[in-house]
This record gives sequence, structure tokens and C-alpha cells, in this order.
Amino acid sequence: MVHIKRLQEDSADIISIIGEIDASSSIELDLTIAKSLGEGFKKIIVDCSAMEYISSAGLGVFMSYIEEMKDKNVPLVLFGMKEKVANTFSILGLADLLQICKTKQEAKKLADDLSV
Repeated sequence: MVHIKRLQEDSADIISIIGEIDASSSIELDLTIAKSLGEGFKKIIVDCSAMEYISSAGLGVFMSYIEEMKDKNVPLVLFGMKEKVANTFSILGLADLLQICKTKQEAKKLADDLSV
């Protein structure tokens, strides 16, 4: 089960994922990211500190937005991953395709730098 919250801070939409992203909850993640893009946010930051697990379907959601965000010049930065979750991103090579930071502060700075 997952709970996804959105909070707007300094022209960024911060998406907090609490729980597990699996095949069924990945739909909610997809809708949340689509809503952020649709509302015209220039930076999207994902708080993964309370994410316990992510399936291939969840990873696919992030993958599906890489090109669109590049085209729209909207940085997507993730932060706060637990080691188990970070390993999943690394094993599948997503750590090379996505911007991942340790802290919220680092993520906000990177998003600011990338949105210039």
C-alpha cells in the first residue's frame, strides 16, 4: 500500500512516497507525476525517504517521464532512498538515467541548477 503526498515549495512540486510502489500503486504515482507536469511545475522533486519498496512497474513510471521532462526542461530529482531501494535503481541502471541525491537540500539545489 502507498500514500503519495504533494507539497509545493520554491516553485518545485515535492512528491512524497510513503510505503510501497508495486504494479497497482504505480498507477497513483503515474497520475501524480502527470498532474505535476500538467500544472506547469518547473521542478519535480521526489522524496523517497519513506518508500519501502519499488517494483519494476514503479521504476517504469519514472522511466516513462525521462524524455518528456527533458523536452519540457523540467528536472526530476529523487532523494532520500533507503539502501534497498537505491540498490534496485542501481542494478537496473536507472541511477545513471535519473538524478538521485541523498538529502532534500541537495535535491533542491540540483533541481535549481538543472532548471537554469
